[in-house]
Amino acid sequence: MFSKVHHVAIIGTDYQRTKEFYVDKLGFKVISEYIRIEKNDIILNVQQENLVLEIFIKEDAPARPKMPNPEYTGLRHLAFRVNDVEEILKKFDELGIVHESLRYDDFDNKKMAFFFDPDGLPLEVHE
Repeated sequence: MFSKVHHVAIIGTDYQRTKEFYVDKLGFKVISEYIRIEKNDIILNVQQENLVLEIFIKEDAPARPKMPNPEYTGLRHLAFRVNDVEEILKKFDELGIVHESLRYDDFDNKKMAFFFDPDGLPLEVHE
């Protein structure tokens, strides 16, 4: 029925901060941008390889519940596969991206770590 994920939609509240995080720091490329006056938002579509993020910038969006607990109904987190988690965490340190400590997945024993976007969305890097 489904062949692949078309995109993942997320919401941010600050255009500059969100774009800097996903484009300048994480390396996504802007593929399109739409200002929707009638909905009071901006849609920023970004891509890295086969992954497309549809980022809605809504200044008046309600805040996420306080982190670090990701145990809320709905999308728990978005995980990115990487070749070397430790290398990525060093890069995050250089870029000022706050992250949790390296740990090992309980099921496959692969290296992993959580980090958060500017609005507190839980993200993960996983080998």
